[in-house]
Amino acid sequence: MQGSGSPNSHYDSSADSSRMQRFLKGVEWLGNLLPHPVILFVWMSVLLLALSAILSYFGVSVIDPRPEGTAGRAEDGMIYVVNLVNGDGLARIVENLVTNFTGFVPLGTVLVALLGVGIAEYSGMISAAMRGLVMNAPKKMVTFTIVFAGIMSNTASELGYVVLIPLAAMIFHSLGRHPLAGLAAAFAGVSGGYSANLLLGTVDPLLSGITQEAARIIDPTYTVGAEANWYFMIASTFLISAIGYFVTEKIVEPSLGKYNPDDADDASVLESEIEQVSAVEKKGLIWAGISMLVFCLLLAWTVVPADGILRHPETGLVAGSPFLNGIVVFIFVFFALPGYIYGKITGSIKNNQDVVDAMSNAMSSLSIYIVLVFFAAQFTAFFKWSNLGSVMAVSGATFLNDIGLTGPLLLVGFILICGLVNLMLGSASAQWAVTAPIFVPMLMLTGYAPEMIQAAYRIGDSSTNIITPMMSYFGLILAVAMRYKKNTGVGTLMAMMLPYSMMFLIGWTVLFCVWVFVLGLPVGPGAETYYPAR
Repeated sequence: MQGSGSPNSHYDSSADSSRMQRFLKGVEWLGNLLPHPVILFVWMSVLLLALSAILSYFGVSVIDPRPEGTAGRAEDGMIYVVNLVNGDGLARIVENLVTNFTGFVPLGTVLVALLGVGIAEYSGMISAAMRGLVMNAPKKMVTFTIVFAGIMSNTASELGYVVLIPLAAMIFHSLGRHPLAGLAAAFAGVSGGYSANLLLGTVDPLLSGITQEAARIIDPTYTVGAEANWYFMIASTFLISAIGYFVTEKIVEPSLGKYNPDDADDASVLESEIEQVSAVEKKGLIWAGISMLVFCLLLAWTVVPADGILRHPETGLVAGSPFLNGIVVFIFVFFALPGYIYGKITGSIKNNQDVVDAMSNAMSSLSIYIVLVFFAAQFTAFFKWSNLGSVMAVSGATFLNDIGLTGPLLLVGFILICGLVNLMLGSASAQWAVTAPIFVPMLMLTGYAPEMIQAAYRIGDSSTNIITPMMSYFGLILAVAMRYKKNTGVGTLMAMMLPYSMMFLIGWTVLFCVWVFVLGLPVGPGAETYYPAR
């Protein structure tokens, strides 16, 4: 399926665009060969079990790089591949199948965080805040505001895809601009800026939990908090907003040309009215904002003073404190409290049953995630028990050190690999659950901390979200685009988003290298750049 637009449309007529569309169609075809992520984890777990038996039979091993006295280090200083399909291995699998699932760190943290976000989303607070932000922006700032709002919408899961992207197309059309340019700007912010934000959301504990599990292949006591990339995320928010603004204004919209209303597949979409934020919604947002501010001040009172009750009880530092260890609880309250207040003022939450319904609806949306986590948890456990993760990490780290591939070049290569893998496997959690047990230990052994490795992964993963049809909402975005331009195809949409993807990847990678290697800044509170900490 490939779009064919007007003769003066750069994306549909140029030879370069045709070649790019053929390439992206090839990516789509290859991606479609992959099974569903759940089935992929099943196959990979079976393959891992078979490999454990074969490599154990041949006595595959590596030198244990951990110092003597470290927990888990073998007495002879070697790491051997463990057979998981013999009697002992099968018994271990059967006995721990349930606890692998229930003890998988990302599961509980995501569920708790989403309970709070669910209340804010159910009450309509997030939707109203998003509409108010975009619709009240000055005309010159509309594009920047849309990209920024897209980034911020990631705290509320799929709301940006469902609400903001169609809204952005409508706003651009109402301003006499090309609606697909508005759609592209919002899509770039929501999906391309997936790992940038001023706030912590549900994806942060999800990824940090997977990173922690992978890091414990090397260091069994290592912990990675949900706030691990917060500083870098905040800086990235403004960078991605600026790049998204530039690409929309200088590249995408000029290339689309003047919009022809006759291209619309559904004429009624051109007559749709943008729903303004009502007076009661404004009142609700004001009081919700006040409650957020009061909560943040109370939280600061427990952390900022040297004797704050949520500081570390022994060191008095924020690092390793109850505040950071319990950050998911504060994410829950930060969204649940203002969401409830907004709902009571606007009438969307009338009683306690509505609060329960809000949290239940949030949990129901996670059904596929819970299924995925079950199999991802088994795969991660098998990887750890078999020692395949350790063997691959040591072998890979030794190879990288032997060829002298370290520093910025190593991390840039890792970012590019993550971006390429994302073209085939669009789910951020599924991709990280597959790749983290390999790359996190490997890069730890080359001297880099898991928090920094995770930040690099998120750049590659986010930057190519907008050009892969494997992304779960790609079909929805295409359907919205076709309402305004009926001959829009998969290749057309991917080619339109390609400039964003390339500029995000380049700009974000440069920021990362400057942030980490030039300025030496931590990517998050208490996050180290190097492992072990220097």
